[in-house]
Amino acid sequence: MAEKHDVVIVGAGLAGLAAARQLSIHGADVRVIESADAVGGRVRSDYVNGFTLDRGFQLYNPAYPEAARVLDHEALDLRPLVRGMDIVRTSRRGRSVVRLADPRSPRNWHASALSRAAGTVRGKTSFAAYAYQVARLQGAQFDERPDEPAQVALARAGMDATLIDEVLRPFLTGVFLEPHLMTSRRFMDVVLASFVKGTPSLPSAGMQAIPEQLHQALPPGSVTLSTRVRSLGDDYVQTTEGRVGATVVIVAADAPGAAELLPDLGIQTHGNSVTTWYHAVPQASLERPLAGGRSVLTVDPQRRGPVINTVPLNYGVPSYAPEGYVLVSTSALGTDNDEGLVRPHLRYLYGTDTSAWQLLGSYAIPYALPSMRSPLRVAGESQDTSHDAPVLLAGDYRATASIQGAMVSGRRAADAALHRLGIRRPDARKVGA
Repeated sequence: MAEKHDVVIVGAGLAGLAAARQLSIHGADVRVIESADAVGGRVRSDYVNGFTLDRGFQLYNPAYPEAARVLDHEALDLRPLVRGMDIVRTSRRGRSVVRLADPRSPRNWHASALSRAAGTVRGKTSFAAYAYQVARLQGAQFDERPDEPAQVALARAGMDATLIDEVLRPFLTGVFLEPHLMTSRRFMDVVLASFVKGTPSLPSAGMQAIPEQLHQALPPGSVTLSTRVRSLGDDYVQTTEGRVGATVVIVAADAPGAAELLPDLGIQTHGNSVTTWYHAVPQASLERPLAGGRSVLTVDPQRRGPVINTVPLNYGVPSYAPEGYVLVSTSALGTDNDEGLVRPHLRYLYGTDTSAWQLLGSYAIPYALPSMRSPLRVAGESQDTSHDAPVLLAGDYRATASIQGAMVSGRRAADAALHRLGIRRPDARKVGA
């Protein structure tokens, strides 16, 4: 007899694993099929000679409501990075660093934050008020605000051009992976609210620990790895190993993967790309600690090179590097980048020689994040019309470009599958994107 399950899920990224978890909890028989050799999708880590290299610079925010509901934060052993940013710039007086910090982190404060090089006092006050306002929003309230490009929304809210160009644009470029702030204001509001409520962190064992925790919560044997899906329908999945029957099929691949499997659905595949490099730096080679010995983002608003941000990770997460080394993560937009241009830019950003830094790994990621341009809806469940289609869809492109969005989308798809299976949930929830 051919293999058959209540639900077959294509893709063991965060959306697929979140869907499988929800279905399994409520008694559905689930099979997850993944083409890669491990779970995680775009959230993966490699371990090289004692260093932890996440596949692309990623952070986890413990304030994500869906993820916080599902994940065991204590087991992840989350280590926070510094709330703030170092801005490196050059003027007639030479190279200088403006250190910005969250007002709630007094030990990170520096007098340079008051400099007009980082915007006017009025602009900074306007931004603080804006961030406080969005942090109070919940669920569908994000969608009730008029949508427009982030650049327009920030200017309309009273932020001056210097603050936008020297502080907000460099920071948000690293978040959105696009430099023009054309991303939806609604998505920006969700991001800012999460930063107000939580501190971006890393699991001590790497970002891979997040999907691994979801995987461990599933029934043994429910995930099949290293198996490619060739085609599918509303009641089957054809893999390289054979045909698997299903009452419900969920495609939880990323947008390009889903579009390849379901070409007739017109799935939008617009996304943003990035390249991340990891360098090992012997501490003995440094005259002084990088970035003052803090795991803080360093940016260059004057764009003297390709780097959009860089951070010495193990100052905040010691487990990411062996003793005696600093692990530096550096990112640039796009996938056609020359590490030879990155090195001199890092020399400028950190004010130290980088010629002897050892390149441990690089990750060019063509589809790192789905595009979140306006008009966009970021909360509530009514916008996801895929639940009426024969094959259900899940993924961050169905919600918001984040771990939170991926897990929310997975739960939504699972709930739709439970409905089709006739399984009633006693714990119906609505958790915002």
